[in-house]
Amino acid sequence: MINMTGQLYYLASAEAGSDNLFAALGIDWQMLIFQMIAFVVLVLLLGKFVFPVFVKAIDDRQAKLDEAGKAAENAEKKAEEAEATIQATLKKARTEAADIVNTAKNEATQMIEKAESQAKTRSERIVAEAQEDIQKDVLAARKTLEKDTISLVKKAAGLAVAGIADDKLDTELVKKSVEGAKR
Repeated sequence: MINMTGQLYYLASAEAGSDNLFAALGIDWQMLIFQMIAFVVLVLLLGKFVFPVFVKAIDDRQAKLDEAGKAAENAEKKAEEAEATIQATLKKARTEAADIVNTAKNEATQMIEKAESQAKTRSERIVAEAQEDIQKDVLAARKTLEKDTISLVKKAAGLAVAGIADDKLDTELVKKSVEGAKR
C-alpha cells in the first residue's frame, strides 16, 4: 500500500506541471502531435484514394452478384415455363397420337369390312353367274336330250310303222331309246 500511495503522490505532483505529466507517463508530446497529424493525413489519404476503390470494387461485385441472382431467377422461371410448355406439348402430342391410332384402327376396320363386303358381293356374283351358267348348261342339255329323244322316237316309230316289229320288239326298242336318251 505504501507503494500505491507513493505513485499517487507522484502523479499528483506531476499534475502541477503538464510537462512533467507527459514525461512521467513516458510520452513525448511533440511526437504525439506529429503522430496525430500523420494519422489524420493517412486517414484522409486512405479516404480519398484507397477506400473509394475498395468501396467501388465491393459495390461492383455486389451489383454483379445481384445481376447474377436476377439472371438465375429469370433462368429458373424460363426453365419452369419451358418445362410446363414441354409437358403441355407432350400431353397434346400423346392425345393426337392416340387419336391418330384410333382413327387408323377405325379406318382399318372400315377397310376390312369394305373388303369383306366386296368379297362377299363378288362371291355372290360369281355364284349367281355360275348358277346362270349351270342353268344355261342344263337348258342346253335338256334341249339336246329332247332332240335326241325326238330323234330316237322317230327312228323307233319308223321301225314300228315299217311292220317289222311286234309289240315285244316295240317295247324293247322304246326301252333302248329311253336308255340311250338317259345316257
